[in-house]
Amino acid sequence: MIVGYNHAQITVPPGNADKVREFYGQFLGLPELPVPPALQGLGLIWFKVGDRELHVGVEEGVNRLATRAHVAYEVDEIAELRRRMVAGGFELFEQPKIQGFERFHINDPFGNRVEFIGRV
Repeated sequence: MIVGYNHAQITVPPGNADKVREFYGQFLGLPELPVPPALQGLGLIWFKVGDRELHVGVEEGVNRLATRAHVAYEVDEIAELRRRMVAGGFELFEQPKIQGFERFHINDPFGNRVEFIGRV
């Protein structure tokens, strides 16, 4: 029986570890986690997201812009994050309103769709 949600994994093209750490670690402020020894050497970078994890792996030949698949991050100050994204040069894709929430999407530097959602 499923008892919870452990992590999400996204992929980026090989050779982007510094950009991954810059965007997810520095810009979004996610703390990096150590990758277990059994998985080291696979190009994985893990981050803490609340009580869950984001795993970033490498994968070639993926058209990330051709899918609507995404991870949705709940944020506590969505207006401030919206301002930071615009100032950072990200194009915001407004989404239909859901009662009680404000939300928008961006494409990360690798083309992965990312949703930010905040309670209002």
